Amino acid sequence: MTNDIYYNRRWVISGIVVAVAAVFIIRLFYLQVIDQSTKDKAAKNALLYQAVYPSRGLIYDRNDSLLVFNQPVYDIMMVIRETGKDFDTLAFCRALDIQPERFLQRMEEVRKGRGFSRYTPQVFMSLMSKEDISVLQEKLYHFPGISIRKRTLRDYTYNAAAHILGNVGEVNQRDLDADSYYSLGDYSGRDGIERQYEKLLRGEKGVEVLMRDARGRLQGSYHEGELDRPAHSGTDIRLTIDIRLQMLAEELFRNKIGSAVAIEPATGEILALVSSPAWNPKMLVGRSRSKNYSDLLKDRRKPLMNRAVQAQYPPGSTFKLIQSLVGLQTGAIRPGTMYPCSGPSSTPIKCTHHHGSPVDLAGAIEQSCNPYFWQAFRDILQQGSGEDNTDFHKRYDIWREQVMSFGFGSRFHSDIREQSAGSIPSSRFYDKIYGKKGWRAITVRSLSIGQGEILVTPLQLANEAACIANGGWFVTPHLARVSDEELQLAGMDDRLFTPHRTLVDSAHFGIVKEGMSRVMTAGTGRHYNMPELDMCGKTGTVQNPHGKDHAIFIGFAPKDNPKIAVAVVVENAGFGATWACPVASLMMEEYLTDTITRTELRQRIGTAVLVQQEQ
Repeated sequence: MTNDIYYNRRWVISGIVVAVAAVFIIRLFYLQVIDQSTKDKAAKNALLYQAVYPSRGLIYDRNDSLLVFNQPVYDIMMVIRETGKDFDTLAFCRALDIQPERFLQRMEEVRKGRGFSRYTPQVFMSLMSKEDISVLQEKLYHFPGISIRKRTLRDYTYNAAAHILGNVGEVNQRDLDADSYYSLGDYSGRDGIERQYEKLLRGEKGVEVLMRDARGRLQGSYHEGELDRPAHSGTDIRLTIDIRLQMLAEELFRNKIGSAVAIEPATGEILALVSSPAWNPKMLVGRSRSKNYSDLLKDRRKPLMNRAVQAQYPPGSTFKLIQSLVGLQTGAIRPGTMYPCSGPSSTPIKCTHHHGSPVDLAGAIEQSCNPYFWQAFRDILQQGSGEDNTDFHKRYDIWREQVMSFGFGSRFHSDIREQSAGSIPSSRFYDKIYGKKGWRAITVRSLSIGQGEILVTPLQLANEAACIANGGWFVTPHLARVSDEELQLAGMDDRLFTPHRTLVDSAHFGIVKEGMSRVMTAGTGRHYNMPELDMCGKTGTVQNPHGKDHAIFIGFAPKDNPKIAVAVVVENAGFGATWACPVASLMMEEYLTDTITRTELRQRIGTAVLVQQEQ
């Protein structure tokens, strides 16, 4: 009986042993085959996954001149957990040629930094040159937890086009939340082309897997790089600008505040886009970027503002061209329509020129006759039906719609960032001020000569010139030559290259072109005309309640089959014919002939000081 009891217990004990063994086997199978967390933890201790940054895409101008390229720089990375108690701080400082106090300060900054962890690589020092890290690189094996990460830094061939190109800076939390591509410490385009085409320029990051020993020291590539993934360089971008034209315009704007925009009428390609004052693009690169950016931000002249697309001005007399076209389209005037330049019917706007009275439409454009365009505007809105015309609001809305079809009053859906919309006031706007029956043409008469509540940007003015040059259509102004696929990746579509037709028939543009030609041969632009280039233009002097008037000019050349349209605004400079016209004329000459023959004019305009530099 006793033997039977022991015999039965033997089977029970054996069963327990088998069950425990089975549990261990199943658990080991789960941990080693099914559950990856243990492997991941072990791999994390043994392997270091280090990002490999791609070379950012290069940027060229329309003639293949290299504008933006890359220079190698290095970040010193530190995994604080792996540095250990025996880390030789003094030797490390000597290798980097820094003081121990700087080391302690930097360590404190790292610990307080966003996303700090003792277990992951932290940036100890960034954007260092090859010379800066050469000694450390030779002695790297002495410093556990320290590695060197290579990346590239932007560099520039020319001291020009800063507003167009933009700059590259460290990503912020909003970037990290919006795009999983980025990690803490990454860089991306912050402004201009660098930002607009970030997804093209940035490329694709790779990864390098490094092996560590039991003490965490790097031992080289894991399994001869079988887990490595190469980085793919960013896409090169070709801009529409002509860097020679861009540099000339920036030279002419030295010691002046304002902007210039040049467009190829047939394509909408921007040939030059200048905002002054500007800065050397190299100022916002590398370890001095933050200080230089702060200095630019504090500058009272607002160099960071892109006046070419953000500043808003009344268009002044350049708007008379639009009034002419809308008047012709509505039937309020004809090419031969003549209005008196003096007398009761011309009031309350006086003529600022002495040309005799009356004049026809081409003559009014040539002489910039204020009374002519006031009377034309009055007839557009009231059509001679008297002050109680019940269709007044409807006619004003038609006038506004036709004006806006030239690209005024809204932003262009383009690759040009941070545009201002300008303003062509609606009838509702005036209803709120005067009441629905409290205003007529004479109430808003300043609109007739481009003053009052109308606001436009220099980019819109250049587009006006291009539209007139084309005879009533324009392509959205843009800065890059990219494919449809690349446009979509940048968040745009191929409508960027689709022509837009105005609400004014093409038949009406010939007489306006003739008037602009006469401005350059006999009118306010005659002193800066080059007959062989067949220039057309319109000067403007814009009232400025805060100081001296602004000088404005728009034009194109040649008159037939035009190749370039230009708008120039020089703030607080006075007459458009004195300052804006010669700038535009020189830009036309440079682009159409590849040279400047009027060297004395270039010297006079380029060296003129219309605003003092900040000290």
